[in-house]
Formats: sequence, structure tokens, C-alpha cells
Amino acid sequence: MPDTKLTKEFTVTEARLASRVGSGALPVLATPAVSAFFENTAMEVAAGYLAEDETTVGSKITVEHLAPTAPGQKVTVTAELEEHEKRIFRFRLEARDNAGVIATGTHERVSVKKERFLQKVNSRKNAEAK
Repeated sequence: MPDTKLTKEFTVTEARLASRVGSGALPVLATPAVSAFFENTAMEVAAGYLAEDETTVGSKITVEHLAPTAPGQKVTVTAELEEHEKRIFRFRLEARDNAGVIATGTHERVSVKKERFLQKVNSRKNAEAK
């Protein structure tokens, strides 16, 4: 049986600061970066449940960003699969720095057939061009 929990470590780089990504004015870890850490970790857990021609896409995320994290610090992110029903994967999320919990949340991912999904993207792109 595939793993249901994964913990990964990320570093707060300049590119991940709120002042850099446009989500705030201060040089601290941006909430969108925390969200990306969460999605990346959950995506890796879900991948263990998929066929070669499948992937998952994020469909819903809630993030409660509780504390600031300075540049250069390490952030440890844990995604735990709480429910897997057909194509839906639901996760509980937590992020910590050296001082403790900085963010929590939930995330939902949906499995898709890679080729079919890209065809849908292209048809939407072509419809936009008309």
C-alpha cells in the first residue's frame, strides 16, 4: 500500500518572499509559497496511488498562515492523506519552522488522465483564440 503521509523540507529563498511575489510588502515567507509547498508535498503522496498515465491537479486548498518565517530558514511540511475516494484525495497539512507551527490547512486533489487533461487545456486555449 502506498504511503499516506510525507514530510518534506523547503528553504525560504528570496523568490519565496511576500515582498517578491507580490502578496505582501515584507521580506517573509509568502502565503502563496506555503500553499505551493503544501500542494507539492500532497501531490507526491497522491502520485503513489496513480497509474503511469495519470496525475493529480489541485482543486481546493485552505491555508491558515499563523506565523512569519524569515529568509534562509527551513520549513518542514507534512501532508497526510485523510481520505481517498475514487478520483478525490483529501489531505491535512502542517508547516513548521524552527520555532514551531507556521501554517495549517486542508487540500483536495483530483486524479486526471494526463493526455485527456492536456487536450482539454488545448481546446480551451483554441476557444479563447476565436
